[in-house]
Amino acid sequence: MIESVLSQKSDPVTQINVRTAIAEDISSIVSFNAAMALETEAHLLDEAVLTEGVKSVLSDQALGFYIVCEIEGSVRACLMITYEWSDWRNGLFWWIQSVYVQKEFRKQGCYKAMYNYLVELIKTKEKIAGLRLYVDKQNSIAQRTYSNLGMKKTNYILFEKVK
Repeated sequence: MIESVLSQKSDPVTQINVRTAIAEDISSIVSFNAAMALETEAHLLDEAVLTEGVKSVLSDQALGFYIVCEIEGSVRACLMITYEWSDWRNGLFWWIQSVYVQKEFRKQGCYKAMYNYLVELIKTKEKIAGLRLYVDKQNSIAQRTYSNLGMKKTNYILFEKVK
């Protein structure tokens, strides 16, 4: 596991620590995912289902994993990684999903620290082809953030069929 400790630009005393999530982070991750669904889609998630979903990922790495961002010892942000096999590249893409930063900690480097953590982590893994994510086409702030970190728009459009 790679640990990342960075100083925030706005306050040299405050430390940002990024790490892989553990079982003790379940309640934070659940609350962040519920807040994100409400904030971005006005959707109330079933907390019991969400909790079991988070527990499933934390207990089965074949599904993915979470990373969290701590500031002064408290979890303030998280994201989830899931996997997509690419036969074209003979490797996995890590999909960044369920990104959430508490409102009062936005624009303080949490997402950037988590992203940089992932970039460094994939350098240590042979079969990782890269990082991908999807973003709501109306979310210009997130799109700008991703672009500023060096991610590029692709020519793919996302389709889905929900059960």
